[in-house]
Amino acid sequence: MDKKDYYELLGVTKEASQQEIKKAYRKLAK
Repeated sequence: MDKKDYYELLGVTKEASQQEIKKAYRKLAK
């Protein structure tokens, strides 16, 4: 998967912190 799509899928920007990305991922995974 393209990185850009990965960020868009999670609804975060490329500037998002690891913590923000994890939080968004967990929310999406539920």
